[in-house]
Amino acid sequence: MTNKGSNYLESTMKQTIPYLKILFSVTAWGLSFIATKVALKDVSPAMVVWLRFAIGIIVLFALASLRNQLVLPKKKDLGYLILLGLIGITFHQWLQSTGLITSDATTTAWIVATTPIFIALLGWLVLKETLKWGAVVGIFLAAIGVLFVVYKGELGSTDIGKISSSGDLLILISAPNWAVFTILSKKGLRSYSSGLMILFVMFFGWIGTTIILFAESGFHEIVLLTQGSWIAIIFLGIGATGLAYIFWFDGLKEIPVSKQGAFLYLEPLVTMIGANIILQEQLLKSSIYGGLIILLGVWLVNKSKNVIQT
Repeated sequence: MTNKGSNYLESTMKQTIPYLKILFSVTAWGLSFIATKVALKDVSPAMVVWLRFAIGIIVLFALASLRNQLVLPKKKDLGYLILLGLIGITFHQWLQSTGLITSDATTTAWIVATTPIFIALLGWLVLKETLKWGAVVGIFLAAIGVLFVVYKGELGSTDIGKISSSGDLLILISAPNWAVFTILSKKGLRSYSSGLMILFVMFFGWIGTTIILFAESGFHEIVLLTQGSWIAIIFLGIGATGLAYIFWFDGLKEIPVSKQGAFLYLEPLVTMIGANIILQEQLLKSSIYGGLIILLGVWLVNKSKNVIQT
């Protein structure tokens, strides 16, 4: 191979790798809802979350060490980082893992996809950011889409005021909760690299999860895990927690936010297809139509305001 051909191949690979990293992250996050449901067949949500983030922290710690990025947090930031950990990991993961006991993985993914909507609303309410008409229309469409998904398309039902499962309600709460976490995280990202801040937040959130685990059932549940559940948890820890977050922010350094954010639209689609294959969840027309309406609404919000966030 000539030097010219070699340089072209090297340049192409350099440009492609960031996109492959982002695709890996989005795919891992899409499959994480399925893996969580698999593990929940054997153990409690607290055990699943505790093991997931115990593994994830080890991966993040190792990568930060290899990259010479590991430093201790400043004492003045400890309270702030603990708060973020409790909101973004302890409470958020409790909501989602507990919700997934009764909520379908597909329903969960579509609801979680509305998170940028809540970020936009919080930016308007708290940060006094402008909310353009396109974003307002997007918010309205996303709300309709969520109703389609949650109520299985039966918007004319007499039970329209009732959520179809307690799990769906918890997942609905998790979307604005992550938006709150995102808004609060902006301050810390001015002082710490994204990878290091994720490590701190995960560690303190994992401590909070440890307290919940001891308050509930303790560690004796570990013996109940089957081979399939262990595979799911290892995937959650290494793939969906450790590598996915690092790869996502690696990509952010190389790719414009607008292009990277577009990949997030694939996440619920990955979940829907994976849940059908692995969990045998039925592909409902209401989920497909409602999901497409949600994606249209989120796209309008992100087009009007650059608020795409995982």
